[in-house]
This record gives sequence, C-alpha cells and structure tokens, in this order.
Amino acid sequence: MATFNVKVNGKIRRVDVDPSTPMLWVLRDHLNLAGTKYGCGIAQCGACTIHLDGTAVRSCQLPVSAVGNMPVTTIEGLSPKGDHPVQKAWLEHDVAQCGYCQAGQIMSAASLLKTNPNPADADIEAAMSGNICRCGTYVRIREAIRSAAGTMARVEPQTPNKTTPKR
Repeated sequence: MATFNVKVNGKIRRVDVDPSTPMLWVLRDHLNLAGTKYGCGIAQCGACTIHLDGTAVRSCQLPVSAVGNMPVTTIEGLSPKGDHPVQKAWLEHDVAQCGYCQAGQIMSAASLLKTNPNPADADIEAAMSGNICRCGTYVRIREAIRSAAGTMARVEPQTPNKTTPKR
C-alpha cells in the first residue's frame, strides 16, 4: 500500500492503495465516484473514459501511480450542473438508450471538442472509435457532437487578437 494525493474534479483526494490499482477502482471504490463505468477491463470499450490533464484516457488500465500531479476529471466533474454543451446535446439528440456507455462517450466527445472545436465527420469517427455503444446510437452520437460543437462555437468569447475560423 502507498498513499497518493490525486487531484480529482478540482479537489486533492488522498487514497491509500496499491500503486498498480487502476484509476477506475480508485474512483469507484475509494472516492465513491461511480459515474465512470467498468466495461471490459482492457481499455477497448471506452466506458471507463476520464480526462487526465485534459486528455481522454481509459481509467481501467491507468495505474494510480502513473497519475502524478496531473488533474483527473470524471463525468461528475465535467460540469457539476450537467450543463456542459456535450451533455446538453446528448439530451437534445436523445442519444442514450441503456446509458451504460454514455459517461465514457461524453468524456471522449468533450475531449475531442476541446482539441478540435470544429471536427469533420472523419475526426469524430476517429476520436470516438474506441467507444462502443451496444445500443448502436452512433448516428445520434455524431449528431450530438456536431450540435455541441456549434453551441460551443456560438458561446466562445472572442478576444481582439483571436481570429475566428471559417465554418
């Protein structure tokens, strides 16, 4: 056992766990953040997706010892009120059916839009290809991501030195 201070959703949390413990289990079992789901355990389905220093990663294969000082964001921390543009678009486009994969899907989509605010369909497909939806709502997922991108572009504050990309 070792003690780790991990920054999760903006707060430093102290956990005493084996250094090889996957972040998925640190989040769910030690920090009671159950929004991140266990799917396959081999980083192939995307249900366990979180953000590590702003980048989408699979928490089932990420040992707590590898996190260091990088901030971790879970679905609970993406937007405390559930009003992130991706979350709102998910509701608008009625994406969820069973809902099990949705936290991972949303986290992957939010990471994509942070790095690519105007993704083409090929960009969306590439970014989301590691997230499996057994219900097959892929068309609605793509539509929701496009919608969230549009919303984010409309509300993004413009600075005088910033050029607005043509859409």
